Amino acid sequence: MADGSASVEGATTIAADRLRSIIERVERLEEEKAAITNDVKEVYAEAKGEGYDVKILRQVVRIRKMDTADRQEQEALLDLYLSAIGE
Repeated sequence: MADGSASVEGATTIAADRLRSIIERVERLEEEKAAITNDVKEVYAEAKGEGYDVKILRQVVRIRKMDTADRQEQEALLDLYLSAIGE
């Protein structure tokens, strides 16, 4: 029975080590994400200091991430809705 018990303990240790490794990786990534978020805020602050409209910059970044077809569809719908209300 001692052999079976040792095997279970070994498997438990391996599982615990793997779990610890995963958690530590997630923690490192969260730290990196926080640092990147701070860097992005600093860039927007720099842009604001140079007179750029940060709200518009964020929209431009969001739009540039979009697929061209999705962007065109969204622009067409926006035009349609504005036309419908007389704008």
